[in-house]
Amino acid sequence: MLFQHITAHIFLTVLMYIFIFLSMRIMGKREIGKLSVFDLTISIMIAEIAVFVIEDIERPIYDGFVPMATLVLIQVLVAQLSLKSRKLRLLVDGKPSILISDGKLHRGEMRKQRYNIDDLLLQLRGQNIDSPADVEFAILETSGQLTVIEKNKGVSSTNQSGNSSSGAEQKERNSGDQQSSRSSDKSDKSDSSSTVKLPKHKIRYEGLPIPLIMDGKVQDDNLEMIGKNRFWLRTQIRQKGVSDFRDVFLCSIDHKGQIYIDPIGSR
Repeated sequence: MLFQHITAHIFLTVLMYIFIFLSMRIMGKREIGKLSVFDLTISIMIAEIAVFVIEDIERPIYDGFVPMATLVLIQVLVAQLSLKSRKLRLLVDGKPSILISDGKLHRGEMRKQRYNIDDLLLQLRGQNIDSPADVEFAILETSGQLTVIEKNKGVSSTNQSGNSSSGAEQKERNSGDQQSSRSSDKSDKSDSSSTVKLPKHKIRYEGLPIPLIMDGKVQDDNLEMIGKNRFWLRTQIRQKGVSDFRDVFLCSIDHKGQIYIDPIGSR
């Protein structure tokens, strides 16, 4: 009797392991690399149901398989729908939060995310950054990972009074900026068809391209931010061989005016 009891537990444990392993494979590789709140909830519920099945060997196995399969089906359906709807993605996964921009802490956003200064400094030290002043952008992703974009290595950090560290370095940077501006002017003339001149005060963060089209939908707020309209955007995508906004999976523009377009039919 004892042997049968132990054997039943072993059988159910192995069976649950195989089922959960297959479920995670069906739910996609993104479950392994990162878990959003929605994904984490599904994973915890599947694990809890598996525990109930293993503990109570008198309970029919389908009492565990049916709800677990239902959860996997819900996750797969939501994942498929979110591929087509950005609004659903934002509803399920949420939006990334900016904690640092241009070396300044966004304390209101940190309070909203319940992210204290010790956690932030710990994450920065883990990426070999000593001070928030060296950070151009720190973004708390929906998975909980902190993405950090450092300021330009060639730009010296300012001291506590807000002035630059040395006048000689400032002169060198100014002369370098003049030379780079001359060379960029020449390159703009030779490649004006592939770049777009943008107002510098509109594009603050050089490390982050601005999405103009996502999933075939125009991001009008971003267009307005760079001082452009839909007519201009349609002209740009037609130069790349795309006739309609709905045929564009992603279109973005960086601080240099370079436009990236990925048509939906390119894969």
